[in-house]
Amino acid sequence: MLAGIAGVCALIFVISYYSKDLPDYSQLKDYKPPVVTRAYAGDGRLLAEFAQEKRIFVPIEEMPALVKQAFISAEDQNFYEHEGVDFIAVAGAAVSNLRGQSLRGASTITQQVAKNFLLTNERTYTRKIREAILAMRMERAMSKDRLLELYLNQIYMGQRAYGVAAAGLIYFNKSLEELEIQEIAYLAALPKAPNNYHPVRHAAAAIERRDWVIDRMAEEGYITESQAELAKLKPLIGDLQDAAAAIDAPYFAEEVRRELIKRYGDDSLYGGGLVVRTSVDPKLQRIAERVLREGLVDYDRRHGYRGALTNWDSTDNWQEKIKEYPAPASMLSDWFLAVVLDVNADEATIGLQDGRRETLKREYLTWTKSGVTSVRDVLRTGDVIMIDLVTLEDGSKVWGLRQIPELNGAIVVIDPHTGRVLAMQGGWSFNESEFNRVTQAKRQPGSAFKPFVYLTALEKGFTPATLVLDAPFVIDQGPGLAKWRPQNYSNEYYGPTPIRVGIEKSRNLMTVRLADYVGMDAISELSRRFGVIENLPPLLANSLGSGETTLLDITTGYAQLLNGGKKLTPTMIDRIQDRRGQTIFTYDQRPCEHCGGEGRELVEWNNQAVPQIPDVREQLADPRMTYQIVSILEGVVERGTGVRIRELNRPLAGKTGTTNDSKDAWFIGFSPDLVVGVYTGFDEPRSLGRKETGSSVAVPIFKAFMEEALKDTPAIPFRIPPGIKQVLIDANDGTRAQPGDEKVIWEAFLPGTEPTDKVYILDGNGISLMPSAGGMSGGEIDTNRPIVGTGGLY
Repeated sequence: MLAGIAGVCALIFVISYYSKDLPDYSQLKDYKPPVVTRAYAGDGRLLAEFAQEKRIFVPIEEMPALVKQAFISAEDQNFYEHEGVDFIAVAGAAVSNLRGQSLRGASTITQQVAKNFLLTNERTYTRKIREAILAMRMERAMSKDRLLELYLNQIYMGQRAYGVAAAGLIYFNKSLEELEIQEIAYLAALPKAPNNYHPVRHAAAAIERRDWVIDRMAEEGYITESQAELAKLKPLIGDLQDAAAAIDAPYFAEEVRRELIKRYGDDSLYGGGLVVRTSVDPKLQRIAERVLREGLVDYDRRHGYRGALTNWDSTDNWQEKIKEYPAPASMLSDWFLAVVLDVNADEATIGLQDGRRETLKREYLTWTKSGVTSVRDVLRTGDVIMIDLVTLEDGSKVWGLRQIPELNGAIVVIDPHTGRVLAMQGGWSFNESEFNRVTQAKRQPGSAFKPFVYLTALEKGFTPATLVLDAPFVIDQGPGLAKWRPQNYSNEYYGPTPIRVGIEKSRNLMTVRLADYVGMDAISELSRRFGVIENLPPLLANSLGSGETTLLDITTGYAQLLNGGKKLTPTMIDRIQDRRGQTIFTYDQRPCEHCGGEGRELVEWNNQAVPQIPDVREQLADPRMTYQIVSILEGVVERGTGVRIRELNRPLAGKTGTTNDSKDAWFIGFSPDLVVGVYTGFDEPRSLGRKETGSSVAVPIFKAFMEEALKDTPAIPFRIPPGIKQVLIDANDGTRAQPGDEKVIWEAFLPGTEPTDKVYILDGNGISLMPSAGGMSGGEIDTNRPIVGTGGLY
């Protein structure tokens, strides 16, 4: 009797003593665990995950029964019978521990919830007692299903996965509903020691533990014996997908991450469980990445080989040395490291990291320098180099020498009708530099800015056929400053020239004269309106693209030219949902009174007309004038600085840009439904080299992109808005075409501005009537009233 009383008193004392300062478990009633934020590409495939712990929360009622049963079989077979502590299991563990064996657990699922949420992982009797007390109290406060829900969403499963849903995706790339018995059993085997049951490194142990769980499921009657035997025959397929079908677009994903942080902060991004639908098109993204890299490599090869990564004095033990040699961060994944083992005039023998010996032939090294007559001109024994397999025209493969380009660049692709960014590659390699040259690099666009100068002129009454004098132009910059004398790239003068040709041939002197006449204030205002350069100083040199902008901003500006002057806000995010599936952001804010969904009552369709959604975008410019610029930019491809694109034989348009000393090279161009911006330049600005321009560096990248992106699609002409009158003119002087004229084109005019027998020109005296047109002088023209004629004001 006394012993019993003493035992009860001791038990009360232990419970009272270890109950001091226990954590408050009531918070678990409304606990919302941090959940991974997932961003998806436009086709639904995974783009990126943002989380400190990869977790996807699944309510207990949504979990398949077999998943719950597997974990109960493996971890706590009496889960629905005990009150927080399984005393029979505890007694067995205590006996083992008293025999001097390592501390062994008999923790129930409830105890594991208490440990994982409220206590530490220290392996002591004190922690176990506190854990047991907490578990019993939690059982009285919460339902079994709530405790199981907390456990299955919180438990660590290896590979940074927390919870069964995240683990199913990482190990098998499947949702919980898609998992098979053997896969569920493997997941249920992991909580004991995830690292010990890695499906690749410890496959045998993983299969043994999995099969034990399958047997336990059969013993508990959750599956039949035949199901168990069949499941154990299945291989352990652990792909560790961390999303096998994920889209590789790191620059794009990083921009999405920054936008989410700006909107919702770190906590919501890394633990809020947001579901983000992005605009990236995987096909266009792959093309953009590839053509940018190929373009940078092509430029780099034109400027020769810079040498090996390093040179070893001896190639003894080369297999081990090359295996341990660290690859440069920016080396592409399909390139290989190799060491030159022997060199003669015709070839070099090289050793690869896998121990193979291969050969580099002299004929595939001719790009490295001019006049290569021997491999010894390029390589030495002991050189550590980068190589890859090159496919020849006949389909055969040979080894080629590689080097990482010093030149960098970027490409961005935009839908001109919506502003959705469809592809973005911000540099050669994200591993080398996370600096995004699409959004973060502010550089001078050069002549790529000119379309906005000429659009300003159209708004001031000029037409594409207006003549502007291409002749020397001098500006006095003030006391003590040298006079500014802009020059054409060719250093030549071309006399009276139609505005169209000024853009097609990228004439600097015409552009400066035009900007001087219409006023830089007006050009700065239009630049701000189109979002190209927000605060462009009204300096005449800025008409030639001396102001700084980003590739994204100027490409968006071109998209607004193409779409008829409608304002666009470029976006990489279409929609964001919270962890409950509620839409908290959508890019498309157009009002639709009779549309259902997203907080509105669903509308049943009874053969009524489809709702007409109004276009509420701001109109930035007259769509007829923006079309005139589009038409002129189409001429750049047909006859101007982008003429090498013409061989694609489809409607394309755009403008090159090259800055002083060829430090930056651009091409911004478009098809009727796709706008592509390309920028190339050194991160530390320096000249690209003699005769390197937007036409030689950026245009080939644009061309290669459009060739593949538009393959197998119909050639659609540029859309002409109402209010445009097409007139045949002489492309040389802008007059109406006459029989016998050799260079005749269709030109777009606003009604009332078509060519007449009067020919006006902007020269050093302002707007003047050409002497050949009746011998009248400019003084006879009233420039205060609208006039019409070839390129006249209206």
